[in-house]
Amino acid sequence: MSLLEGMDKKENELPPKPAEPAQPQEYRKIKIACEGEEKRSITTGITTDYSLKVAYEGSKPDRLKMTVNAIHDSALGEQGAEWVVVVTMKDQKAWEVTRTGITEKELDVSPNQTLSPIVKVTSPKGARYGDAINIVVNVSSLSDPAMSDSITTRTTARQSVLAIKTQIGHERTVADTLSARAADLGVLSILSPAPLRGYVLVEAMNSDRLEEVIRGIKRARGLVGGEMKLDEVEHYLTPKALVSGIVEGDIVELIAGPFKGEKARVQHIDEGKEEITVELFEALVPIPVTVKGDSVRVIGKEK
Repeated sequence: MSLLEGMDKKENELPPKPAEPAQPQEYRKIKIACEGEEKRSITTGITTDYSLKVAYEGSKPDRLKMTVNAIHDSALGEQGAEWVVVVTMKDQKAWEVTRTGITEKELDVSPNQTLSPIVKVTSPKGARYGDAINIVVNVSSLSDPAMSDSITTRTTARQSVLAIKTQIGHERTVADTLSARAADLGVLSILSPAPLRGYVLVEAMNSDRLEEVIRGIKRARGLVGGEMKLDEVEHYLTPKALVSGIVEGDIVELIAGPFKGEKARVQHIDEGKEEITVELFEALVPIPVTVKGDSVRVIGKEK
């Protein structure tokens, strides 16, 4: 073979094709988040909404499976009151989650779409203090079950602070009668502060049962609508000093003791012993008298 013949063969050979660039791997992800606290406490008969955001991050459409499981947590076990759980979503029919089953729903999603399901949880009227429910929401891809995310919310039943209207002067009678029946009503405490005339405060779980029992108590006028906030009653829970609001020079009337009904002027206040020293107006000889702070009533201020 000649040299020229070998050269002709090399010129006719085609150069190798360049390697094709590697295709980027498809990226897909599911993420669930809750707007607001995931742990809440509510009174009986009240509904709280958990607004969820289910974000699907992917370049292709997919089909997702949403699973909602309601797990009741009660000291009575299966005998505990059943909570009401309803899931709503735009363009979807609302569905209820029961104690005995796990609810599943399939949803079509577009690339990079976010779904906004709302889980509505209602505390039952018959809930006991501390009863709770855990709602477990799991979302996974039907094409790739390993791609999933989940979130758990917990809702606990708590007591209400309610007010019972009574005849003025019969607050303690109503409180004592209610106390005798409290064990079967879920009543946790009863408060009848002296300054609060015409009302009795009750800390209870079931307002419906309480209202029914009140109808049978003499001198009780019914349950005031709505729940009271703690800051509205906390000043009744902290006793004031007996000499609170009394200053030297005040004109007072003695309401207890041997000088009951007499008027006097405050000369000295002993906050440590909660005693005051007064000088009686009608005494022939001005003799200081020391009494407890709750034995007098301020009737005037010295000008």
